[in-house]
Amino acid sequence: MDEKPTMIIRSHNNNHQLWFAILISFLFCTLLICFDYSKTFHTPNNNLLTFSLNKQQNTDSCTNRYVYIHNLPSRFNHFLLQNCHFLTRGTDKTNMCPYINNMGLGPEIKNHNFEGKNDNVLVPNNTWYATNQFLLEVIFHNRMKNYECLTNDSSLASAIFVPSYIGLDVSRFLWVSNLTVRDSSGFELVKWLVEKPEWKRMFGRDHFIVSGRISWDFRRQFDDLAYWGSKFRFLPESMNMSMLAVEGSSWKNDYAIPYPTSFHPSMDNDVYQWQNKIRHQKREFLFTFTGAPRPELEDSMRGKIIQHCRGSSVCKFIDCSYGVENCDNPVNVMKVFENSVFSLQPPGDSYTRRSIFDSILAGCIPVFFHPGTAYSQYRWHLPKNRTKYSVYIPVKDVKKWNVDIEKVLLGIPENEVIAMREEVIKLVPKIVYADPNTKLDKFEDAFDLALKGILERIENVREAMREGRDPSVGFADEDHYKYTFSGEKY
Repeated sequence: MDEKPTMIIRSHNNNHQLWFAILISFLFCTLLICFDYSKTFHTPNNNLLTFSLNKQQNTDSCTNRYVYIHNLPSRFNHFLLQNCHFLTRGTDKTNMCPYINNMGLGPEIKNHNFEGKNDNVLVPNNTWYATNQFLLEVIFHNRMKNYECLTNDSSLASAIFVPSYIGLDVSRFLWVSNLTVRDSSGFELVKWLVEKPEWKRMFGRDHFIVSGRISWDFRRQFDDLAYWGSKFRFLPESMNMSMLAVEGSSWKNDYAIPYPTSFHPSMDNDVYQWQNKIRHQKREFLFTFTGAPRPELEDSMRGKIIQHCRGSSVCKFIDCSYGVENCDNPVNVMKVFENSVFSLQPPGDSYTRRSIFDSILAGCIPVFFHPGTAYSQYRWHLPKNRTKYSVYIPVKDVKKWNVDIEKVLLGIPENEVIAMREEVIKLVPKIVYADPNTKLDKFEDAFDLALKGILERIENVREAMREGRDPSVGFADEDHYKYTFSGEKY
């Protein structure tokens, strides 16, 4: 009888000891786990932390795409628009005020039939405008304002945008004999820029500017009235910046981007609808030329082409001189290009012409006579393989002209013509600037491709600086200009 209670008491004590041992073990294990957890999430080189940070960085779609916009004094941009009556298109002194409407797109063109007698499909409203080519810098700036990767912290920016309307500004003084006046705005701009902390980071090599005029308008090499333009791009500070312009030069930091056309889609369907129209367009003429004669230029290529076109029953010539044909009206221009299989694109007052992009927009295959007109220019927007979308007829000496354009074009097999036209139609979204208030979902437009290109170029310069290589961008680059402007490589 006495043993049983003792056994019960001993058993009870053993249970207490067992539970105490379990409790101690649990606490010890918990401490070990916590210690290991602490090491895992607080050791800087731990793989889990690196994975976590990388995952967070990968979710930022703006990595390496952030752009900071300088807040320039208004005299460099908005002042010019507010005083647009002082701005002209050039020697014709046409007032620019109507063209600054709609964020630089110009007056809207409503309910026009661009296809003439072939069908009755009307273009949608809010997509076509009487756009002036010199307003590119305004259009680009308004697109930049709605860019999805803007930042107010310049230290995060991959590129710095300088929103100066430098083309509109210099246009007031290009014909002024006082060279100091021509150059004054450029000097003021670089003086303002170099005082900013953003400049000191890469001394302007991460800065870019946009011009609606050709880059040669800013590259006067000598202080002599016999030389054209301002010397803005030869200022040491400016030479570090990149310029996007409707026509580049042979200098490494000039990049050509398309002239603005009159089509500014606001959604993908606008592009699809237009492509479908021009794909099924019946074309009455084999080729066309739209432009003005240059009687003051003896034996000019343009004169020869006009002469050839007028002498052909399958060519349509639109004379843009002195208002003979209203070439400022996009409706007139589009109707001609849409009714033509090919468009002749000789150099204009400079190597390039807006007409190149108007013709592509109409599904008209461009015919080039000089490599500087397109092939050595729009590297981000046009195919590297020139034969896919265009015809090249080299003309090195107009005085020795022995080309029968009609015969050359008639000799191209029909299946090749169809393939080239389809390639041209595919180019449409790449050479138009979408409405600044919108962004296309399925297409990259001319703005998107230009910005992507300049970000890549600036990153290459940045990488060169990190590696101690020469980041200089102020000299000719054979890789950028594969084909010389002289045409010798053709």
